[in-house]
Amino acid sequence: MITTKTKPQPEVLEAVIIRFVGDSGDGMQLTGTQFSDTSAMFGNDIATFPNYPSEIRAPQGSLYGVSGFQVHIGSVEISTPGDEVDLLVAMNPAGLKTNLHAVKPGHTIIVDTDSFTKKNLEKAQYETNPLEDGSLENYRVIEVSMTSLTKESLKGVEGLDNKSITRSKNMFALGMVYWMYDRSTEHTEEFFNKKFKSKPNVIEANTRVLKAGYNYANTLELIPTAYTISPAKMAPGTYRIIMGNTATAWGFLAAAEKSGLELFLGSYPITPATDILHELVKHKHFGVKAFQAEDEIAGIASAIGASFAGDLAITTTSGPGLALKGEALGLAMMIELPLVVVNVQRGGPSTGLPTKTEQSDLLQALYGRNGESPVIVIAASTPANCFNYAYHAAKLALEHMTPVILLTDGYIANGSAPWKVQSVNDMPEIKNNLVNKVTENWHPYNRNEDSLARNWAVPGTPGLEHRVGGLEKDKVTGNVSYVPENHEYMTKIRAEKVKRVQNYIPNLETEFAETGDLLVIGWGGTYGSLHSAVKHLNEEEGFTNIGFAHFNYINPLPKNTEEILTKFKKIIVCELNNGQFSKVLKINFNGFEFLQHNKVQGLPFGNTELIEKFKQLVK
Repeated sequence: MITTKTKPQPEVLEAVIIRFVGDSGDGMQLTGTQFSDTSAMFGNDIATFPNYPSEIRAPQGSLYGVSGFQVHIGSVEISTPGDEVDLLVAMNPAGLKTNLHAVKPGHTIIVDTDSFTKKNLEKAQYETNPLEDGSLENYRVIEVSMTSLTKESLKGVEGLDNKSITRSKNMFALGMVYWMYDRSTEHTEEFFNKKFKSKPNVIEANTRVLKAGYNYANTLELIPTAYTISPAKMAPGTYRIIMGNTATAWGFLAAAEKSGLELFLGSYPITPATDILHELVKHKHFGVKAFQAEDEIAGIASAIGASFAGDLAITTTSGPGLALKGEALGLAMMIELPLVVVNVQRGGPSTGLPTKTEQSDLLQALYGRNGESPVIVIAASTPANCFNYAYHAAKLALEHMTPVILLTDGYIANGSAPWKVQSVNDMPEIKNNLVNKVTENWHPYNRNEDSLARNWAVPGTPGLEHRVGGLEKDKVTGNVSYVPENHEYMTKIRAEKVKRVQNYIPNLETEFAETGDLLVIGWGGTYGSLHSAVKHLNEEEGFTNIGFAHFNYINPLPKNTEEILTKFKKIIVCELNNGQFSKVLKINFNGFEFLQHNKVQGLPFGNTELIEKFKQLVK
């Protein structure tokens, strides 16, 4: 850790929101991640929001090529990355222009003045230099020649070309922010030593620049005050910061361990789901079999084959890939085999906005297959609970012998939060329907009386030979059947099996108010924003008549959903689409008016917009 004798006593803050922005090659994701990890290790509660362009390398200095990383840290409960930022670090004019609207008046902006050249200003569509024309007079602007100071600090370091030297300037910015918020540099220095252990010159360069930025902030008279955020009060336990995609992968690892089955992943890479594949590939020592298929159809088809052979089988994708998997998903439903399909939703339709978030695949998940093809649909709601819902998705698939679609989205998949490390021993039991030996009157479609799950016989087991396929089968033997009454029976029994999952999932609960004037409803990854907004109205503005209900189980819906709806005068459904879940509720519950608040901008809800909307409805 760097210490100085001249450092003032830090001012204690409850929470702070910081956003790092620059070109996609400026290392803003790494900078933000390092600040987040360091703060998490200090004990702060935390929420992050990476926001980057879909192009691998957008034109340098362009407005649409800006990459950003926002982090919200606090000594209090943090459930959203926040709206207005307290500190904006802008590495170029484009970053400043596209993010200035988010900075609170009177708060701080740090800019790299070396990047404010005539050429870059033109690319950012500035007619005049904002550092000189008075347009930033409502903010505290700290102008730093980061590029020049980075080059100066790296004099004497051998083996670095000019590009590598310039690329290190993000560490100068990080060092400044570490000093401003009383963070240690130790974690980041350890990160350098591990990541670049075979490149000592790179370790030296990044460490030098980090310290240079820290010391520069310490001696800069324009930053007279440092701040600190105390550790948050959390339940006892061991925590680590985790991204949603990583948590999803780990949830499946835990489910495989608990069920005693091998885990198979068959997937085709697609943004923003690919990191689940990347994570599971690392864990072959746990018996994971990961197959990168040649396309989406091959990915799910291989998973169905693995399920037929007795594995816990999963496939991962995003919206366009789910469309391609539709027919095979119908096959898995028809065969009645356990399978989990993870859909990390992104902006659509078609290729849409690959790196932006959206909730517009809900109706596709529910109805996007030919014929009567019901499957279980559940949704994770935070980066941390992606672990839990991946685990429960596997549990439901194995215990009910049917596919499960697990919906997450780019917001929570790429976001991160503290996660309390869990023991597999403490997690719910996972049963399965595997049949290992021949019993009297055994048939592949003998069913559990309560769940209606059929037997699961692994091919190659003597005496348990049976047929599977996409053609309708006899309700007992599994042989192909064209009998009209049998087809109707099988169609209804498959639907009833999914409906009976209601008996195995928790009831819907409301937060803040059990009855009242307004019920705010959300589902999936909007939880943090909605919870934060209703909490603010409840605790800061005295609205005790607003309740909040969030859905993680969507097909089937919790048993007590209608009972909850009757307890409020008004109901508003908030989602990042044009109203898909509100349509689902209207189909299932007559006699209720479902108001809507929708956003389709590739961005999560902001607290301010939600608070104003809810206040209008209860005045």
